[in-house]
Amino acid sequence: MSGPFVTHNFKRFSPYTTHSRLEELHGGMQWTEGPVWFADAQCLLFSDIPSNKIYRWVDGQGVSVFRAPSNKTNGLTRDRRGRLVACESGARRITRTELNGEVTVLADRFEGAALNSPNDVVVKSDGSVWFTDPDYGIRNDYTGFRAQREQAFCNVYRLDEETGALTVASRELSRPNGLAFSPDEKTLYVADSGISHDPVGAHHIVAFDVYEGRLTNRRVFADIEGGGVPDGFRVDVDGNLWICTVYAGIVVYASDGECIGRIDIPGPAANLCFGGVGLGRLFITCGPTLYSLYTGTRGLNTV
Repeated sequence: MSGPFVTHNFKRFSPYTTHSRLEELHGGMQWTEGPVWFADAQCLLFSDIPSNKIYRWVDGQGVSVFRAPSNKTNGLTRDRRGRLVACESGARRITRTELNGEVTVLADRFEGAALNSPNDVVVKSDGSVWFTDPDYGIRNDYTGFRAQREQAFCNVYRLDEETGALTVASRELSRPNGLAFSPDEKTLYVADSGISHDPVGAHHIVAFDVYEGRLTNRRVFADIEGGGVPDGFRVDVDGNLWICTVYAGIVVYASDGECIGRIDIPGPAANLCFGGVGLGRLFITCGPTLYSLYTGTRGLNTV
């Protein structure tokens, strides 16, 4: 397969490739992140963290500003009622935008201390909100605001939708980053991007078993080839992980941990999501640029 798709295992990866070219949808931004598809509105929202904006992209209409200032939002997702859930790195909190446009703070403190800087978020079918909280946004004024760290660990959290209780799901990762559930929600995958600030730090995806709101059986699912720093990722309907890396493009791992292929990207891929008609189009945030690429698979419909 020519173009951006690079096959490692032809039999396993070729069904997911197409002859699509990588299409630049918008450029000239700073550091883009957190794409999320709104099928009902046929639009994409994504963050430009340093610019302190959330942008909206509509096919044929281009990009417009959805929210500014955005409190330097990073990861974005939708809950099971279709509401926007955002990691506000600058405000060190998780928020939900209600259907009437009002913003509700879901979490900003744990055990009386401020969160570090929420990075990425996913919502399970039971309504619980799971998010990562590394310290990237308080290390400088580029992707957040420099501040003292108040949490002893960079945790993965679970927020109960019904009670509002915030609990630590895991404190075992150096710098937890992107996260996603398997199609059956029995596994939670989390990127550990510790190598970003430590030359011998973690650069892998870990997997946990999920049982009654708890994470157990932590294991390394995949070390990212080429020393790439894993960032945001998504899981498709067949359980494959499409993982953005800052230095190694997008790598695709099957559910058994084999790297079956990759996508060459001209820059540091930070995050992606499936969207478009049938959820078969990848939207990729890559440094200052938003790209898209048609695939041979489909993303999970979680709304």
